[in-house]
Amino acid sequence: MEKSKKIGEFLLNYALYILLGAILVTVSIIKPNFIAINNILNIMKQASTKGILALGCAGIIVLGGTDLSIGRMLGLAAAVTASLVQSVTYASRYYTGMTEQLPLIVPLLAAIAVCVLLSAINGFGVSKLHMHAFIITLGTQLIAYGANCIYIESQPSGSAQALSTFDRNFLDKAAGNLMIGTVRIPYVIIYFAALAIIMWIVWNKTRLGKNMFAVGGNSEAAAVSGVSVTKTIMYVYLLAGVLYGIASFLEAARIQSVGANTGINYELDAISACVIGGVSFTGGV
Repeated sequence: MEKSKKIGEFLLNYALYILLGAILVTVSIIKPNFIAINNILNIMKQASTKGILALGCAGIIVLGGTDLSIGRMLGLAAAVTASLVQSVTYASRYYTGMTEQLPLIVPLLAAIAVCVLLSAINGFGVSKLHMHAFIITLGTQLIAYGANCIYIESQPSGSAQALSTFDRNFLDKAAGNLMIGTVRIPYVIIYFAALAIIMWIVWNKTRLGKNMFAVGGNSEAAAVSGVSVTKTIMYVYLLAGVLYGIASFLEAARIQSVGANTGINYELDAISACVIGGVSFTGGV
């Protein structure tokens, strides 16, 4: 009886992973090439930028909130990135007065700045104005989308075409591959893995991580125990903004063409990744 109960609890707790495993095995039997190393790496390449978004969103969900502005925020930051990395030999480039390629740190910091600014608005609305995360992030979603449309439509050429024709150095560094024998490992996968390790350390080994889980579990109890709820919420949102900015920079390189609809519905992928990964929607541990 006890053994059956344990088996039942195991199946209940890991039902999603068992289902995904069954689907993977079934598809692999039907299509053997599905589990080929190149195909696996291609899938991971496409998912890595959204994985970075999920790393930022996870902290917000732990606080008991959500972030609906992720996709449009990425779209705006990616557009800013794209305009700064267009080849100087491209006649229809956004900044026609730019005669030399900027160091890659400049567009990266610009993308991070855009996302940190919008995330700061989200964090301020939640921590200081006590707005529900759903409401404030929906507002910043619309702000980011409107700003992106205006930015793209402000091209000197007068058109609203997607921003493309990027500098080769940018594409090589952000969307290139690391050769190991005959296997090409996309850099974006390595970047995602490195950020995942860093965020694991932040969540589990730092005061911010401990405070984040405490506030998400019970903000009143956390405040009584000496945790600054306002600062914790702001720091988590700002950290999420940094991750969103990095993802925007890498996504621009991956898709190589940024338009007004870039990033649409990416928030659904990020939130879904958090849920599948085991982040509690009720906040806390």
